[in-house]
Amino acid sequence: MTVRPGAPFGGLPLPDGVAPLVLDVPVGPLTALRSVVPDGVERRAVALLVPGFTGSKEDHRLLLPLLAERGVEAWTYSQRGQADSVAPRGVGAYRRDDFTADALDVAAVVTEAAGIEPGALHLLGHSFGGTVAAATAVRDAAPFASLTMLCSGPHGWPGRKEAERDRLLAAAGLVDLWTLDNPGLARRLAEDPQALAGLDADTRFHRDRSVATSTDNLLGAIDVLADVRDVTPDLAATGLPVLVAHGVDDAAWPQPWQRAMAERLGARYAVVEGAGHLPNVENPVATADLLAGFWATTR
Repeated sequence: MTVRPGAPFGGLPLPDGVAPLVLDVPVGPLTALRSVVPDGVERRAVALLVPGFTGSKEDHRLLLPLLAERGVEAWTYSQRGQADSVAPRGVGAYRRDDFTADALDVAAVVTEAAGIEPGALHLLGHSFGGTVAAATAVRDAAPFASLTMLCSGPHGWPGRKEAERDRLLAAAGLVDLWTLDNPGLARRLAEDPQALAGLDADTRFHRDRSVATSTDNLLGAIDVLADVRDVTPDLAATGLPVLVAHGVDDAAWPQPWQRAMAERLGARYAVVEGAGHLPNVENPVATADLLAGFWATTR
């Protein structure tokens, strides 16, 4: 397994100090971002961030340099089937065990590349990425120093994202989710491709990412998100220190579930002001302060 230079995806500019990479792991090339601690700042931790449903590594692009300024070397990657990462064919390639196997492979690459001891890597998962991160820690806690569940709960519920599943199945893999969500704009772009240049950078990026993301990835992730099994007892058995955090206005995962999970784990619990389900985007400074503080005091 190796690390090699990559290229930015989707036209969004990367902040200074954030490098695009490619991680060659058993599933194939997974794209990644890395932000190293600047000269003159003591490295206090190394962290791996896992993005959520319909997401990609770019969801953490604003957070990474802020973490580096606070002494955290931070890595994030697009999971299999997300954006420009490798996308195996078939929903059967996107089971919980497939996502966790990739996370463990990436953790091994990061541990070696960062020059840290096994067991020193801090793991964070956002939303669906939290489901993957928690299952990864349960599968093998040895590579990790801690787990952070960011806007993510202990289990799913029946019928979760069933509307998205129905629309994706009806589209038979021929139409992406952004196009289904924005039919008028998508129709205008199809009629006049030059109109794409007139879109703002964020809209253009979300369109490009959606087009590049595998429908099989989304269908597999929906299955994982609908799983009602509670991971809390198995997670407690790992003995890992845990932080449970979410935005004050997070409406994507029931906040009482997240708070109760923290209480059952004896975990630290925090609420990020000025944010909803994406504190890494909506209030990255406060999120970086919270995470860097937790990781620097957790060994």
